[in-house]
Amino acid sequence: MESIDVGQFQALRENSITDCMALSAEAGWNQTREDWELFLRHGTVFGLLDGHAVATGAVLPYSNGFAWISMVLVTASRRRARIGTRILGACCAEIARLGLLPVLDATPAGERVYRPLGFELMFNISRWQGYATGRADLPAGLRAMGAADVPTVAAIDAAAFGARRSFLIESLFRRAPQLAFMTEDLSGFVLARPGRIATQIGPIVATDEAAAVALLSAALGSASGPIFLDLVDRWNILTRLLLQCGLTVQRPFARMGLNCHVPFGDPAHLFVVAGPEFG
Repeated sequence: MESIDVGQFQALRENSITDCMALSAEAGWNQTREDWELFLRHGTVFGLLDGHAVATGAVLPYSNGFAWISMVLVTASRRRARIGTRILGACCAEIARLGLLPVLDATPAGERVYRPLGFELMFNISRWQGYATGRADLPAGLRAMGAADVPTVAAIDAAAFGARRSFLIESLFRRAPQLAFMTEDLSGFVLARPGRIATQIGPIVATDEAAAVALLSAALGSASGPIFLDLVDRWNILTRLLLQCGLTVQRPFARMGLNCHVPFGDPAHLFVVAGPEFG
């Protein structure tokens, strides 16, 4: 990776949220103020300022030797100047300073940038989009999640994802408790969050695909309006369920690590991810 002048980028504070939200809205992304607050409070958001933020890149350190890179955004008028690549370099430099490994979910355009820099494929993900009617009964074997379940869910999530991120689990539950469900044996869960343009379902963690189908059905049956979810591509039964429900694929993502192709955690129990911004 080329040498990066990290000094040209500033670590943004919460008074920059309006600028950050304008960038993600310009790109057509789904993040809300609450999402940006998580990046700013639990990680570092680098910004390039020209009166206001014209580019960003977020770093979220996780607890098991890696950090998440997301929200690499450049306003339309400043693209084609390698700013995105340079701000990615600033994020990687910060992660190296922390002694961690960079991981991210890349769009096809991003993957073409990241591969020459040493990022390797871990697995593939597809974003599905559609509409939910909120008119289905809760499948057998599930129950509503409560606030007291957050520590248990955070532990289940950590085993599948590869790092404990209680701050994210707490935030997702607080924002949409009506869309949070668990298996009765406490082995799996689904969470969701309201987005700028659609409800984002995920993560879904379960012992097997049958349990994941029940959890996804519960979320689809309780949500209403536009929905997004990011499904790990290997799960064929879940894919058929989404097709039956009228959802379609919007775009692919590639989970990638810098000089690392082995996923953290246990992907055998990870069915729907939290989103490319959180992993």
